[in-house]
Amino acid sequence: MKRLFWGLVLLTVAVTAAFPDAAQDYVQHLFETGKPKIRTEVRMYRHQTGEIINLSLEDYVIGVVAAEMPANFHPEALKAQAVAARTYILKRLAAGGVANTPHPGADACDDPRRGQGWLSRAELRERWGTWDYYRNYYKIKRAVDATEGLVLTFEGRLIDPLYHSSCGGATENSEDVWKFRVPYLRSVTCPHCQDPYPGERKHFTLEEVDQALDVALATVAVGGGASPEPRVEILEYTSTGRPKLLSFNGRELSATVVRDLLGLRSTNFSYEIVDGRITFETSGHGHGVGMCQYGARGLAEAGYSFRNILEHYYYGAKVEKF
Repeated sequence: MKRLFWGLVLLTVAVTAAFPDAAQDYVQHLFETGKPKIRTEVRMYRHQTGEIINLSLEDYVIGVVAAEMPANFHPEALKAQAVAARTYILKRLAAGGVANTPHPGADACDDPRRGQGWLSRAELRERWGTWDYYRNYYKIKRAVDATEGLVLTFEGRLIDPLYHSSCGGATENSEDVWKFRVPYLRSVTCPHCQDPYPGERKHFTLEEVDQALDVALATVAVGGGASPEPRVEILEYTSTGRPKLLSFNGRELSATVVRDLLGLRSTNFSYEIVDGRITFETSGHGHGVGMCQYGARGLAEAGYSFRNILEHYYYGAKVEKF
């Protein structure tokens, strides 16, 4: 370890002459801590323009909070979102970036389907209007400033702070949605979840479901035979009672795949087949793992601090200074 440490020192000193201003802080940090300094400037790919822009860490976090959580939420909920957003990007930066990124040279992008959403100040002004822009922007900025440097850790390491819009009463265990069991992504009750779209219904023809899921509900219904009725069954449930594994006339699909391919709001759904159409009724919004944003809002309004909120949803995790 000593040999590695001094090797890093000598390499750093060797380039200091070429880049004196940039290297000075790095060398001092290396001598004081024995650890390389993590870059905190965020290189973000913008889908609208196709360019990579450079942002300070806090400007990035402000844009994420503004994109991911309504500005009218309680300040403690906004603070919780700020800590989660900061943890997410610092974990990526601490690992030296993400290999095989679809946007080479970028640390993150502004597409929420690939990580976290992000909005610029100009986009926020257009979304909110001039008057609400100043009120909302500085409300979010105060929440970010109040949590400056704070992150979530588990056993001394940065976590993957997954979050979603609303869970409908309880969050999910990670392994019920994806493959792996993560110790801090455990199912917890969410008594204050305020689902803004309870009981949303979505209707499909059997042909539409066949095309989206590559199954044969309509074919069976038309062809008749031993099993003329289209058959959809739930084979397995999650610990919170959501569908986990389904069968469409014998073809097994996870509820997560069904949700994604049919564009459902969550996997917390029920279904009904009537007259050649199938109707899905969903509760909640999102994958259900980690922090429930509408639940965080409810907890904040009930008097819980952002630390209480985060430590409720991320089991065993701690809020610490990075």
